[in-house]
Amino acid sequence: MAVSFDEALGKPLDGWRLRLYTVIFEADTRAGRLFDQWLIAVILTSVLIVVLDSVQTLGARYGSVFGILEWIFTIAFTLEYVARLVCVRHPARYALSFYGLIDLAALLPTYIALLVPEVHALIDVRVLRLLRVFRVFKLTAYMAEFQSLGAALKASRRKILVFLSAVLMIVLVMGTLMYVVEGPANGFTNIPTAVYWAITTMTTVGFGDITPKTDLGRLIASVMMLLGWGTLAVPTGIVTAEMTSMRHPPAPTTRTCHECLSEGHLPEANYCLHCGARLPVYQIESRKTA
Repeated sequence: MAVSFDEALGKPLDGWRLRLYTVIFEADTRAGRLFDQWLIAVILTSVLIVVLDSVQTLGARYGSVFGILEWIFTIAFTLEYVARLVCVRHPARYALSFYGLIDLAALLPTYIALLVPEVHALIDVRVLRLLRVFRVFKLTAYMAEFQSLGAALKASRRKILVFLSAVLMIVLVMGTLMYVVEGPANGFTNIPTAVYWAITTMTTVGFGDITPKTDLGRLIASVMMLLGWGTLAVPTGIVTAEMTSMRHPPAPTTRTCHECLSEGHLPEANYCLHCGARLPVYQIESRKTA
């Protein structure tokens, strides 16, 4: 049986750690939603500061202000990271999880630049903080859409794989044909280069660094361009068809069982669907005040 994110971390069952865990890791309570929303706002603001600081004219004029704001954000993210480690039973599991590594990557550049000034250029890695915006998918308002898209992609993965295989065969055949027709004299020095041309042509990118010179080569290029129109539309149509045919599942939540730590129970559920333990009262009134 698959182990949920909460179960892997070891959610505390009572006391202040449980209250802190509910605010930080669950988004169905009013406090949890506000925490996630403010966190995302702070992340976006900190990334904006990094971007503005990279502009030479702004960096020279407001460099000290940007530096102070950066340290404020770094301290705030450090406190949040420590709070996440404190409120779980297995801090090492969280630290080594996807979100844990991203949280750590959001902190290290500033501290490394302080301790080792020679690597100050690495401080721009702070833009990785933007990856933390993926926490928005824990917000209940977005979970249904996220799960619907994920289910559609999962259901259509074999069709997309077959389609990509057909595309790869087409570009390989057409690239090889162009190599034979045009040859090294016209820039098609080898088959991999010709396949590169076929990919850029089929995807309608067309860098123009390699172009056919013969009439037959131009005819092949025209066919590749026309194929590119249909190629771009196929994956979109596959995923859209899957999303249209799928039934809309009940609205998911981040409500967690305190016994087996599985999440995703419906708001009206009284017992855990995994272990049968009685669930705590769902704070549905918080939705009305949000």
